[in-house]
Amino acid sequence: MTTLNKFLLASLIGLSSLATMAQAGGKPVGGSGPMIQLDKEVHDYGTIPNGGNGTCEFTVTNIGDQPLILTNCKGSCGCTVPKCDTEPIKPGGKSVINVKYDTKRPGPINKSVTISSNATNAPEKIVRIKGTVEAAGAAPAEMEATPE
Repeated sequence: MTTLNKFLLASLIGLSSLATMAQAGGKPVGGSGPMIQLDKEVHDYGTIPNGGNGTCEFTVTNIGDQPLILTNCKGSCGCTVPKCDTEPIKPGGKSVINVKYDTKRPGPINKSVTISSNATNAPEKIVRIKGTVEAAGAAPAEMEATPE
């Protein structure tokens, strides 16, 4: 085999492997059915005011090669209400799970949301929310009015 033939063969192999990786928009999609991946495992609200905005989002990505279906999203108690879309998520596609926490309950937040799906890598995935809700009527010291 001449040097030119070896070069052409190596170039052809390199180009075909690049073409394979470029499919599906360059997103890493594995095999073996639907597979779930989350952008985070925990959402930390930090300290939020009583009655403040208690919503957060978790982004789900299907890293498998078949449609991912979120069959159920359940909060650990009535104060944690998740909403997930049950439409199939295509391979490489994303969906958002919205979680609402009742911030009229002062004190620490440490709740979980169980995500059930047809994922082969994790049929049940648990994510958490944490933080602290201030007591009702609590105001930062610098915001309090001083008598004149």
